Amino acid sequence: MTDPASLPPAAPGAPGLTGAPELAGAPLDHVAIAVADLDAATAAYALLGLVRAEPDEVVAEQGVTVRALRGGAVLLELLAPAGDDGPVARFLSKRGPGLHHVALRVDDLSAELERLAAAGVPLIDRAPRPGRAGTRVAFVHPRFAGGVLIELVEHP
Repeated sequence: MTDPASLPPAAPGAPGLTGAPELAGAPLDHVAIAVADLDAATAAYALLGLVRAEPDEVVAEQGVTVRALRGGAVLLELLAPAGDDGPVARFLSKRGPGLHHVALRVDDLSAELERLAAAGVPLIDRAPRPGRAGTRVAFVHPRFAGGVLIELVEHP
């Protein structure tokens, strides 16, 4: 494990975070890929050894159908728009298929959002919203992490 004191300083202009994040034991929860066709994407990942972990789930609030794939401890979410509008539909029309977000697991999402907001971190969500499989989620704006959308996930 890397000693935090040995890490380089934050980039100039980066918000000064105080306190430790409330990350759960295994902080990487999943990686999400935006796709236009769930079945075609599933076939490609199946060749790499990933299998469907559970039935597809529509997260209506986000306008997306989520297919969870597993390969060992790795969880990959395939995201397809559930309609013509919504964040994933807009993402696909602007960028095409590809990496949508990286999700980190936290123990207390509300507390983590408060900590990040107090540090000036640009948040898309200031309050948790429903996610896949009974989770609560919130998103950190991509400008905070070099263009990568970060999802914070709290499991029940």
